[in-house]
Amino acid sequence: MTTVLEPQLPVKAGPRAPSRFLPVIATFVVFVLTFGAGSVAYEGFASGQVVANLFIDNAFLIVLAVGMTFVILTGGIDLSVGSVIALSTMIAAAALRAGWPPVLVVVAVLATGSLLGFLMGLVIHKFGVLPFIVTLAGMFLARGLCFVISVESISIKDKGFRSLATATIELPGGVTITPPVVIALVVVAVAAYVLHLTRFGRTVYAVGGSEASARLMGLRTGRVKVGVYVISGFCSSLAGLLFALYMLSGYSLHGVGMELDAIAAVVVGGSLLSGGVGFVVGSVVGVLVLGTVQTLISFQGTLSSWWTKIVIGGLLLAFIALQRLIVRRSGS
Repeated sequence: MTTVLEPQLPVKAGPRAPSRFLPVIATFVVFVLTFGAGSVAYEGFASGQVVANLFIDNAFLIVLAVGMTFVILTGGIDLSVGSVIALSTMIAAAALRAGWPPVLVVVAVLATGSLLGFLMGLVIHKFGVLPFIVTLAGMFLARGLCFVISVESISIKDKGFRSLATATIELPGGVTITPPVVIALVVVAVAAYVLHLTRFGRTVYAVGGSEASARLMGLRTGRVKVGVYVISGFCSSLAGLLFALYMLSGYSLHGVGMELDAIAAVVVGGSLLSGGVGFVVGSVVGVLVLGTVQTLISFQGTLSSWWTKIVIGGLLLAFIALQRLIVRRSGS
């Protein structure tokens, strides 16, 4: 007698987020928990203006992290961004002091950052030099040019710049933001569109995943590798303009170590340093996490500001370990 076995129906698992989204979700959870801890510990922390201040105080860093995201997605790195911020503030302050029209100043600053990014990308692509070495040279070049312009700080006294720096935008609920916040959010929206809805953005991810495979597919990898450094240079110079509005001065020592803050925000936001995985929105949340930690320490009042660096270092190590775990699970 033959026994007929009934086919076993597969058991449906619950919905699971793709592994590439897990670091971003983890970053958002960390942000919510950190902000929630501050809300419980300190009166007035959980207010709309505190959230708005996170964007106001970090608008330049958001723009900087957007440019760094493009570079890291291709598996590269850009160490020059902090020096480009300083150079941008110096060019803006010196040009305004010389009587240049503000519009011409903005164009000159953005063109300088983009040109520097283009030259670094060209060297990386054409000569096969490691991005770490090329952008390190760019960092020294930009910082040196700052001291060529002036060793002393240059105050920005232009009425147009000062009025823009002090302008506010009223939101419902009595919350106010500044024009740099709007500029930063526009940059984020444009970057997200480019990365996810254009051929250039898809090629960025392909180059980060496997440049050799992308080349075999006929993708223009060279143009993209150069392009991401142009984008990074543009974002760095734009961040420099926003930082000049924030500080109302140009100074050769502005932005020291800011490239590390940008890299930390991108990594904490879920981008793999090896390339191919990451989101602009994750980088923005990474900036907000760093800003929340700094706000918590300022609310506490007795801790040194260096504790911000200690906490960021711990978060960075934790997220790198999380990324390695996800990569291993994906590989298996």
